[in-house]
Amino acid sequence: MNLATTLQQQAHDRGWDDQPAYLVDRRVITHGQVHEGSASAAGVLAGHGVRRADRVLLVLDDGPELVWAFLGTLRLGAVAVPVNTRLTEDDHRAMATDAQPALVVCEPDLAERFSGPRSVLTAPALVAGLPDARPHPGVPVGAAAPAYAQYTSGTTGAPKAALHRHGDAAVYFEAFARRAIALRADDVTLSVSKLYFAYGLGNSLFFPLLAGCRAVLHPGPPHADTITELVRHHQVTVLYSVPTFYARLVAGGRTEAFRSVRVAVSAGEPLVVALAERARRLLDCPILDGIGSTEVGQTFASNTLASWRDGTVGHALAPYEVAVRDDEANDVPTGDIGSLEVRGPTLFMEYLNRPEATAAVRRGDWLRTGDRASLDAEGFLHLHGRSDDIELVGGINVAPQEIEEVLSTHPGVTEVAVAAVRDADGASCLRAFVVAAGDAGSQETMAGDLRALARSCLAPYKVPKAVTFVPALPRTPTGKLRRFVLRSGAWG
Repeated sequence: MNLATTLQQQAHDRGWDDQPAYLVDRRVITHGQVHEGSASAAGVLAGHGVRRADRVLLVLDDGPELVWAFLGTLRLGAVAVPVNTRLTEDDHRAMATDAQPALVVCEPDLAERFSGPRSVLTAPALVAGLPDARPHPGVPVGAAAPAYAQYTSGTTGAPKAALHRHGDAAVYFEAFARRAIALRADDVTLSVSKLYFAYGLGNSLFFPLLAGCRAVLHPGPPHADTITELVRHHQVTVLYSVPTFYARLVAGGRTEAFRSVRVAVSAGEPLVVALAERARRLLDCPILDGIGSTEVGQTFASNTLASWRDGTVGHALAPYEVAVRDDEANDVPTGDIGSLEVRGPTLFMEYLNRPEATAAVRRGDWLRTGDRASLDAEGFLHLHGRSDDIELVGGINVAPQEIEEVLSTHPGVTEVAVAAVRDADGASCLRAFVVAAGDAGSQETMAGDLRALARSCLAPYKVPKAVTFVPALPRTPTGKLRRFVLRSGAWG
């Protein structure tokens, strides 16, 4: 089961060949053109020496070139390794050294970063070679054969490349796209998260090609005004984003632009209740929070159109199972907080070149996600931050997420994060870092209001000693908070 050729056969059998698959700027790429292009791309890659089991580093912006190169790599039985185009030169060189690709396919302005012993092919050169390339029929492989690897976000150390199989995409699709959001062939989707992230790869590549629908691709940075206009212009029906970006859309307040959206999806970080309510008022549709990981490949627990509750990430999506356990791997009682583990058929095969790191997060067929969580009496999964996000203040463990949820209810707060920062005397004190709305008023007044709000809802030791207003929070390229930067005291 070669995923690329399987997708092509399915599109042909279901009559999708002439239906739009991608909307990019003013271009319309049909499902047939996607698969014809990937067959030709495989021919171009083979002409550059790519063979079965080789790795191909893809440093490309969202667009048909990335889709063709990704699927073309899979056709050859090689392993696609898509990476963020906006990383530093040092990051790109480190990933190239780690992945040891037979070929790098990249944007023209990045080519010099990869020059040297390895071969480099730019996106324009790939496209120029398509018309004359001999279409490749595809190398037969099994569903368990390696297909692609994606780098983790690096919130807890150096990014690691999690390896996945040809058969994994179909599982992601049935578990989430079908059962959670009922994706169908007449949908128009848009993902703020890019294709080189696990979330975006499922949203914008696997799901539209498996559902027969169309996806809007935007190669540039995801500015709120740009995304809003894309939703309005293309009449997007399914919007995928992260909490931080929903906050930006809410700040824009253009309700009329989102009238076509039937369901919105959130992931990456917990969606606090206050922001969920604001986003729902803007979008006028369900906004479903869920959790996934690069190691699982996509979403493994989520609220669904049939069952959702704000402040949770829903239930485990079959065939995945979740458990909340203590340090001795025992299940904790209902309502108690422990470490989240998940198992299912798409757990990553390994981190490339990192057997010790692979062993550290695996316990048999379970994956330790690094999240603190609890399960309520109805089986809804609640997240309580990352295991390394617990703050120690005055000898007491404090979970920042509880404080952040309270502060986020203030109408002047766009985003908030809480961290323990050492003062001049070396004492650790809680500080709230706040991104304020444009019409929030006096910062001094708002700081007092926020501390009063915290005192009214929280135990005294959970009340931030200080409030710092910042233009943005430190985040990874996937939008996850870098709390350790806040702890340093250097932010803001």
